[in-house]
Amino acid sequence: MSALCLAAGLLLAPLGEAVTLRWTHSVQHSLWEEDYRVQDGALRLTSARVRGTGAGMEPPPDAVLRDGAWHYTPALPPLPEVQLRHSPHVQPYVLCVAGQCRPLPAWLPGLPADAVVTLRPCATPGKTG
Repeated sequence: MSALCLAAGLLLAPLGEAVTLRWTHSVQHSLWEEDYRVQDGALRLTSARVRGTGAGMEPPPDAVLRDGAWHYTPALPPLPEVQLRHSPHVQPYVLCVAGQCRPLPAWLPGLPADAVVTLRPCATPGKTG
């Protein structure tokens, strides 16, 4: 079974095979969510939701407004990783795994106040990354 991992320097947290990444837009203060899973050794962005529009947050033409959020499926190829900027100047990203949602510092105890955090498939024996 493939799993996703969070990594920042020497800090590492295995998460499971699917996660929801949630954050609040720093300008519009609207909630944004993306669902990722491991597929063929890469990250697949399977769906996204945004509660609002503006400042680079326009939903694509095929998005559907449901329950107060625009729902859509991003047309992206599999990704090797997603880099997140953890900063004291904005609210932290939140990751949800199997219904448990916690901010980045709770998944990575000891995370510096200013850091780059990587979401990626966990390394498997015999492979690097």
